[in-house]
Amino acid sequence: MSRAYNVVDADGHILEPISLWQDYMDPAFRDRAPRLMRDADGKERLVIEEQILGSKKGMGALGAVGARQGTVVDDTMEYAQGRKGGFDPHARIPDMDQDGIDAAFLYPSIGLFAGAVHDPALAAAVARAYNRWLADYCKPYPDRLFGVAMLPMQDVDLAIEEMKFARKVLGMKGAFVRPNPYNGMMIDHPHYEKFWSVAEDLDMLIGFHEGAGSGMPQVGIDRFEGRGARHIITHTMEMMLVALAVIWGGVCERHPKVRIGFLECGGGWIAPWLDRMNRHFDDIGFNDSGLKTRPSELFARNCWIAFEPVEGCLGPLAEYVGADKILWATDYPHPDGFFPGAPDMVRGLLKDASPETVRKIMAQGALNFYGMH
Repeated sequence: MSRAYNVVDADGHILEPISLWQDYMDPAFRDRAPRLMRDADGKERLVIEEQILGSKKGMGALGAVGARQGTVVDDTMEYAQGRKGGFDPHARIPDMDQDGIDAAFLYPSIGLFAGAVHDPALAAAVARAYNRWLADYCKPYPDRLFGVAMLPMQDVDLAIEEMKFARKVLGMKGAFVRPNPYNGMMIDHPHYEKFWSVAEDLDMLIGFHEGAGSGMPQVGIDRFEGRGARHIITHTMEMMLVALAVIWGGVCERHPKVRIGFLECGGGWIAPWLDRMNRHFDDIGFNDSGLKTRPSELFARNCWIAFEPVEGCLGPLAEYVGADKILWATDYPHPDGFFPGAPDMVRGLLKDASPETVRKIMAQGALNFYGMH
């Protein structure tokens, strides 16, 4: 690396222009491309395979960063009116500079809904178009902006094909996967074993990232109606379940070189969750995992977790979890994101930490996870 990376955003987002699926997609699928529509209440919705998706706020709010700081977001806001840096890399760099962010790793917005596509061939076409566009978005600033690929997990062979394309042709270092079940299977199912083998061989990290109102199975939403309650549940509990799958389910043990991240889910749950797994590993009456290695040791070797800039437990847990296993993120330009000021918020949580701990959390953990050694 020729550039010094002292502040790294491990989970930023882009705003995909809805036109990208016309401009970059295989012509055979363009008439089935994702599109936006307005409902009777004036809110924009996403339409994929005639499914109408999106949160109660509408798709327009996806780019309304600043809502957390008190900016009032009109539910009828158009998606195209979102933060310009989400659409345009040249506008994003000044926003990063404002916060002193050296590098950002980029995940989708509309693309978080791609798991709702039922037809595997269409899912693959959507992913290929997105990945090609994302590579072009990052191209002007190759030392600042880094794309994380979309994979069509609806079909494991197509997912592997796209992972190879993203790594070998586009040069991407990682891919994102929803933590929710695809085709009724968790990610530790034997069906996915070859997927993990290829990820390990390619040195392709896998970042798990949840999304709201996505058309995929989500734990707990049958018990609560409110948007806030559902967001609390799904982002954290889906990630807890997928962490259990990859650690207790043996993915990490079978694939010692694979790198796995748990993103946008809060981080405070990871310590008691590992303790819970360890407790069952140590108890022969419960240990049906087949593991030879304690879960906390597997996490320490294979996994990273992102804390949000408002989590008061970050400082105390840094020592317990390992500061170099911790990521942080802006979630820019989403309405619940932290802009401007996210790096200073994280530093505030670490005011009593050592300079080495601060360095690891602000940058080194992300550099290790994303393979930027």
